[in-house]
Amino acid sequence: MYLIPLLVWGAVMSCCVPFGRQTEVTSPDGRSEVSLDVDDEGRIFYRVLRDGRELIRKSMLGLQTREYDLEKGFEILDGRTSTFDEEWQQPWGENKSVRNHYNELAVTLGKDDGGRLTLRFRLFDDGLGLRYEWELPTGEIRVERELTEFDLAADGESWAIPANFDTYELDYRHMPLGKVSDANTPFTFKTTDGIYGSIHEAALYDYPEMVLRRNERGVLAADLAPLPDGVKAYVPNRFTTPWRTIQLGDRAVDLINSALILNLNEPSKIEDTSWIRPHKYVGVWWGMHLGTQTWTMGPHHGATTENALRHIDFAAENNLGGVLFEGWNRGWENWGGSQSFDYMKPYPDFDVERIAEYAREKGIELWMHNETGGNIPEYESLMEQAMGTYAKWGVHTLKTGYAGGFKEGYLHHSQYGVRHYQRVVECAARHHLMIDAHEPIKDTGIRRTWPNMMTREGARGMEWNAWSEGNSAVYLSTLPFVRLLGGPMDYTPGIFDIDYSTANRIGRIPWNGDNSKCCVKTTLARQLANWVIIYSPLQMASDLIENYENHPAFRFFRDLDVDCDWSKALEGEIGEYIVVARRAKDRFFVGAGTDDRAREVKLKLDFLSPGVTYRALIYADDPASDDPESYLIREQKLSADDVLEIRMAAHGGCAVSFIPEK
Repeated sequence: MYLIPLLVWGAVMSCCVPFGRQTEVTSPDGRSEVSLDVDDEGRIFYRVLRDGRELIRKSMLGLQTREYDLEKGFEILDGRTSTFDEEWQQPWGENKSVRNHYNELAVTLGKDDGGRLTLRFRLFDDGLGLRYEWELPTGEIRVERELTEFDLAADGESWAIPANFDTYELDYRHMPLGKVSDANTPFTFKTTDGIYGSIHEAALYDYPEMVLRRNERGVLAADLAPLPDGVKAYVPNRFTTPWRTIQLGDRAVDLINSALILNLNEPSKIEDTSWIRPHKYVGVWWGMHLGTQTWTMGPHHGATTENALRHIDFAAENNLGGVLFEGWNRGWENWGGSQSFDYMKPYPDFDVERIAEYAREKGIELWMHNETGGNIPEYESLMEQAMGTYAKWGVHTLKTGYAGGFKEGYLHHSQYGVRHYQRVVECAARHHLMIDAHEPIKDTGIRRTWPNMMTREGARGMEWNAWSEGNSAVYLSTLPFVRLLGGPMDYTPGIFDIDYSTANRIGRIPWNGDNSKCCVKTTLARQLANWVIIYSPLQMASDLIENYENHPAFRFFRDLDVDCDWSKALEGEIGEYIVVARRAKDRFFVGAGTDDRAREVKLKLDFLSPGVTYRALIYADDPASDDPESYLIREQKLSADDVLEIRMAAHGGCAVSFIPEK
């Protein structure tokens, strides 16, 4: 079990107020202010102002537990403020260099029996975090309810998925703030007075996830995923909760550019991170979702030795770093039944020793896939041995999956699930394995502390386009402003066969319902742009590799460097459009995408390095064609002084690589 220390102190840059009872603090830029108060019954409330206007009205804090009253009866014993400012470096990330600058308020409340509760607030220019820290004269605490409220003072609009403790693979609801009865986080909103914000959480390790539900006072408040016995969390009498966060901005893209979630996590616990390396990959995966291949052995088995060697050759020839294999190990025939897998024994037609040796010769890393089907007891009993075996094979990346209900009534996002996901991350770190988690617990920035937790799914990914109504361009234009505020996503972008004509010629098995009318809901140019827009340090070219061979547009992915040094969302509105720029070494990459409307954007290129001329390769929608697979590639010489006109078709996009001229 991973416990965050009760008090985490950084380099305090200004002295604490001695023996004070300070109950207010402002952000470093002075625009946000938080105040805390206790009423006559000892109940705790907080309030947030933004530019002098009320953002969060007087809202309740506290918890209900079986052993100790953390709701009322408190008096303020101490209140202290401090300031912290540092620049820290990530081994990988959207931005390698991150500034962590906040003003902190720590208010300690107490009772006559010696119980102590500290409310810690950290205010950044881009938002705030608050958490509970307690030390109580009892044994184990059973948390039954968290009372944290977010009473937004102004109405407005919101974007979020519904509250659900077992899946995040749900479509977004765009709703008036006042109409929201429940929502998962990140919960993104825009108030009528023009404030953009998002409610989420940070540093989730040993506690159930938080969703929002409208409570008996008519206020959006925290609700926690329960365990089968109804208890929300079993925790010790000395404990620190995750942070409850509110990111703030003047523009929608300010939320994307915020590092608040990362900054509320601790520094890395992995001293040597040299083995943690971002890279691009392909894999045996999409064919199973399309129905051209199967996970199980048979005439259509995808993960065969022959197919593996073919994918390794393709990766080596196209500047890619890894190859993923799903369906390589025995047990897929139990799918939907016992959900029992053998994590070390390959199917007979997958010669893992030969494949591993061939990959080493070609300089390609193997990815192994562990689907658990939700059978957590079995996986935890075998994962240490399995990961040790993978390390001997030369594997450095592990994709995990949890597509199935957990046994004994446990929920994916409960304390039981959160603890399990963390055990996997720490076990993987011991064996120098990077993790790509599907059906995960949501991202709350733990990649700062455990940088081998590279990427995760946690939303409707590409596979939904293979066997359902699919993901719309509006969905894709919402994703960066909601799900991606938590952290990287393995969306698995990059389908070139938009209408599946290649797959249809091969022949498809309708394994998950009628797939005859399914297709990708964007243009090919938008598929290219998604490699930039949807950030992941492990980025997949997800289509069948025959659709990439000799395709001129695949050059963009070959040129793309996913080991970013700097990133910035430049323009966009939630659900409408998005433009993102990233720099990796001396190259820049831009991805732009729109909703179901055609759009033009005049993009200032002042983010490019000054004084450098770049050869820009621009991959754009073909304005003369209605075919979503039709695109144009043009080349221009551009510099930081120029403006680039980006034209996107409905459901379309544009991708640009900027390569400096030598």
